[in-house]
Amino acid sequence: MKTDIQIAQEAKMEPIQKVAAAYGIVEDDLELYGKYKAKLTDELWDQVKDRKDGKLVLVTAINPTPAGEGKTTTSIGLADALTRLEKKTLLALREPSLGPCFGIKGGAAGGGYAQVVPMEDLNLHFTGDFHAITSANNLLAALLDNHIQQGNALQIDTRQVLWKRCLDMNDRALRNIVIGLGAKADGVVREDHFVITVASEIMAILCLANDMKDLKERLGRIIVAYNYAGEPVTAADLNAVGAMAALLKDAIKPNLIQTLEHTGALVHGGPFANIAHGCNSVRATKTALKLADIVVTEAGFGADLGAEKFLDIKCRMAGLKPDAVVLVATVRALKYNGGVPKTELGTENLEALKKGIVNLEKHIENIQKYGVPVVVTLNSFVSDTEAEYAFIRDFCEERGCEFALSEVWAKGGEGGEALAKKVLETLETKESHYHPIYPDEMSLKEKIHTVATEIYGADGVTYAPAAAKALARIEDMGFGRLPVCMAKTQYSLSDDQNKLGRPTGFTINVRDVYVSAGAGFVVALTGAIMTMPGLPKKPAADGIDVDDSGKITGLF
Repeated sequence: MKTDIQIAQEAKMEPIQKVAAAYGIVEDDLELYGKYKAKLTDELWDQVKDRKDGKLVLVTAINPTPAGEGKTTTSIGLADALTRLEKKTLLALREPSLGPCFGIKGGAAGGGYAQVVPMEDLNLHFTGDFHAITSANNLLAALLDNHIQQGNALQIDTRQVLWKRCLDMNDRALRNIVIGLGAKADGVVREDHFVITVASEIMAILCLANDMKDLKERLGRIIVAYNYAGEPVTAADLNAVGAMAALLKDAIKPNLIQTLEHTGALVHGGPFANIAHGCNSVRATKTALKLADIVVTEAGFGADLGAEKFLDIKCRMAGLKPDAVVLVATVRALKYNGGVPKTELGTENLEALKKGIVNLEKHIENIQKYGVPVVVTLNSFVSDTEAEYAFIRDFCEERGCEFALSEVWAKGGEGGEALAKKVLETLETKESHYHPIYPDEMSLKEKIHTVATEIYGADGVTYAPAAAKALARIEDMGFGRLPVCMAKTQYSLSDDQNKLGRPTGFTINVRDVYVSAGAGFVVALTGAIMTMPGLPKKPAADGIDVDDSGKITGLF
């Protein structure tokens, strides 16, 4: 079997103007980035905004395992399959971060014969959106420290600076640093921190903003520090909004590329679901809904993270209503949850499957709590057996879910037709009664408790003293009606990555809480979750190279 990058490099791409034309987008509504990438103009939205929305299908998954689930691959293959069934379909996906590309996960363009292309461009610099976000974030940091250096008229307490610098790379050495060392002219000495760009509030803001006016209002609300009186200092107070918005002027526009089978894909924004809200931009999703009959989107990691945040944060803020959810699993991943070592996942083991399928069961229950119909799909592997498929099919159907095998990795859209037909059947016969799992008026503690107990299955929540104090302060500041964004390990329903399957008898431990006032949510950091990841012992970067002709190898 060819590698993902080999398949992508051998693909025959259509000029992006031709891909756009299939959705009624003319060349004047494209801002071209070479032959195969383009941004959509603001004028296009003005033309289509009053059209009726298409159907919205969310693709999510069980908790990720080393065995792999293939959520993005499934999203792409499903969109291609729906196109093959003559449904005008658009993808709405996130852009990959450079951190995982060079770290342990690799890229995020799908896999096998279900990919979006140009794959190398997407996984590396793409249209420069992440660089713009990084620059805007760090401009605000520079203006903040310059203000302190130049007399500190806002009386910023340097012990209460909240705003962190960012970099789109896994670099653990930057998690905790000291800045301002040297001469007096080199700045005020203080402790500082870096987060990965996808964890920056600027990323979340870009992905939740409706337009430039909304973007600027959100940027202005960012709380960067507290003053000596304990009052918040914002980006607007630093007069930073205009310059930041100038850096983000093009980044806010959705990007259009294509799948291997030339289905359109709006790939825009990329917040991590274990740290931030894990969904692509509201602008991309809303635009896609005006241009297509069916929009396939995805949310990061398992349904306990990305899907919960999609349903409780993005849909709430943007007024979106998902019509169906596709829940991705694999036989191998379920057996891994049942205690089978990674080296033995290719052997039939129904007992382990019965133990591990409880993880899938919990995710099914979680989605059903939001009132949205569920279709379970298994990303097939050659080592899977008919007995294993039959067991999972019966398990899902007993719980009111449609079920289909997916072979999109090996067969592209053709391998997704069974899934596409189940999705169409669900859209036609089952009504979505979507509702968030908690109301705005709940207290922040009640919201955190609801997510922890209802979605994770925890017995309750404990708070570190600093977290409890921060939560009370945030409520006093008037942010109690905001939704909560839980930062938690992706590998378990709990906040302990080693607890697989469907753990019970645990509590969620909140160690810190802060408000992302511009994004419009309150972040609760749980367990040992890091906002700046590190590289593994053998990073993916070790295998990446460029030959003398400029051809990239090793990028997967």
